[in-house]
Amino acid sequence: MRLLFLLSAVLLSACSHNAATTNNTTQEQPVQYLTVLHTNDHHGRFWPNDKGEYGMAARATLLKQLRLQAANRNDAVLLLSGGDINTGIPESDLQQAEPDFKGMSMLGYDAMAIGNHEFDNPLAVLEKQRQWANFPLLSANIKRKSTGEHAYQPYVFINKNNLNIAVLGLTTTDTAKIANPDFIADFDFIDPTEATAEVLREIERNRPDVIIAVTHMGHYSDAKHGINAPGDVTLARQLPKGAIDMIIGGHSQEPVCMAGVNVNNDAYKPTMQCQPDQQNDVWIMQAHEWGKYVGEARFAIQDEQVTMVSYKLHPVNLKDETGQWSTDFISPDEKMQAFLAPYQAKGQKKLSVTLGNTEIRLEGDRKKVRFMQTNLGQLITTAQKQHVNADFGIISGGGIRDSIAAGDINYKDILRVHPFKNRIGYIDFTGKEALAYVKKVAQYPVDSGAYTHFNGVSAMCEQGKLTNIRINGAAVQPNQTYRMSINSYNAAGGDGFPRLNTDPRFVDTGDSDASVLSAYVKEHSPISNIKVPKPVTCQ
Repeated sequence: MRLLFLLSAVLLSACSHNAATTNNTTQEQPVQYLTVLHTNDHHGRFWPNDKGEYGMAARATLLKQLRLQAANRNDAVLLLSGGDINTGIPESDLQQAEPDFKGMSMLGYDAMAIGNHEFDNPLAVLEKQRQWANFPLLSANIKRKSTGEHAYQPYVFINKNNLNIAVLGLTTTDTAKIANPDFIADFDFIDPTEATAEVLREIERNRPDVIIAVTHMGHYSDAKHGINAPGDVTLARQLPKGAIDMIIGGHSQEPVCMAGVNVNNDAYKPTMQCQPDQQNDVWIMQAHEWGKYVGEARFAIQDEQVTMVSYKLHPVNLKDETGQWSTDFISPDEKMQAFLAPYQAKGQKKLSVTLGNTEIRLEGDRKKVRFMQTNLGQLITTAQKQHVNADFGIISGGGIRDSIAAGDINYKDILRVHPFKNRIGYIDFTGKEALAYVKKVAQYPVDSGAYTHFNGVSAMCEQGKLTNIRINGAAVQPNQTYRMSINSYNAAGGDGFPRLNTDPRFVDTGDSDASVLSAYVKEHSPISNIKVPKPVTCQ
């Protein structure tokens, strides 16, 4: 029996149980079935990639097939998203994800969690996206500092085949440090367990048959979340048993397929069987990223018991290592294809102009820029330094989103690196302030978006402390002025950096990081032989 959070509800349940015992009559309820389809971390992939993989038109065809199969079984069907629709592909970014949200509406999504990347743009853009969506964008743990009220819809009731289904949304608390602070200044991202308990008190009054948490918090096996905020496993373990039935997640961008107890199968490939995680009687599911898969979970519901019958991850036109389709090719839905094609053409037209070229690969891979200094980090900070005539520059690794292959560079390549529309600024420090700032941001750990790339700064590490810090090879003079270049995101405190944009000395040029890098590429092509300095760290 589902746990009720209100004392009055618990007492009512006890009275009902006693009445049933006295009458000595129990009537078993018929079994009902629910199919939950899900995706997450879409990140602008409305169109197939250059290999012809995934895309919303092929997803539309697959969803039609899965819905038809479910209807033939007389299943109720839900389609949910674990969030992060924004940011990743320039054609989408330039159009504020309009094709993505409108495409999701056509696909029949029932609800989605609000992800951290939904705050990559000013809130007015998110409001526009909410209007484009004919389904609710949910988060129960974002509250307004000014009022204490929910900033967004916390949950929704959906009735399918006479099943009363409650869906509540949750957003990673890391959003407070990884989203642009200027956009989320009035928001508190409260503890997800606390927020869930709070809304469950309201939800239980409506006697739902199924309770689903659709989340953007990440799946971390055995709750080992490291430097990340706690995710789905922690939530499931902290809630009382029976509080919710399942978690449809996102954020960590992986297929949640367990190889054993608390061990995820990190080598999962298409067509392999997939067993979701289960913690404290809560099923946890996640379907990788970008619409590469559609997850399909089937549940039997009887007498307040929700039992998983089957689970499968359906690949959406994925190729294997040999370049062959991993499963039968899914033909794109013609109606969806026709709807999306003008958006793709419009984006392509803006992005196809060649800016310059590079003789070397410019490294922006996530597994590199969050662990070490790279040549692309140096190129970016050099361009920004030059733009504002700075002595040194910094950028967090999380602000570098892709690599650039050797060859011609166009605006699309630039926007893959810089999709966030950050602006370039600068601040004039005293030498003493510059030293303190460098020491502070040099402490940020690897394997995080905060890992700092330095340009024009060198240092030594002695007994665990940075010493002999130099700017452009010279010892820092305490009373001398040093100009530092920085983007608006880091200047606003993004990734946990010290906030600078409230300092009257800070200057925001208004020029975007993408335009600054584009101008530098035009002026300095061909690009080659970028010297990568030693890291400024004691890690």
